[in-house]
Amino acid sequence: MNTLATQRCFHHSLREAVAICPECRQTYCRECITEHDDRVICATCLRKLAVVAEPKRASFAWVPPLVQLSLGVTVVWLFFYFFGAALLSIPSSFHEGEVWVDKWWKGE
Repeated sequence: MNTLATQRCFHHSLREAVAICPECRQTYCRECITEHDDRVICATCLRKLAVVAEPKRASFAWVPPLVQLSLGVTVVWLFFYFFGAALLSIPSSFHEGEVWVDKWWKGE
């Protein structure tokens, strides 16, 4: 088994390793390690520990599609409502078939 004295730095191959990072288990020279919370750790692992997770914010990404859907349904409903009202305003004699039969079939 290799001792720490025979190991080389992970980043500097010509330098002798003086410590093993407890997080990544790599060997490092004096320049590549630092002390944090009473232990020796490499700079890469220290950066990972230093990153603070941002609190998750409430997402309102569902609001615009919901508004678009509501407006679309409202527009379609209004269209069919007014189209139905226009059809109902046509006189009943046209619905019974007397108007177009008189004009086209009798040759007028």
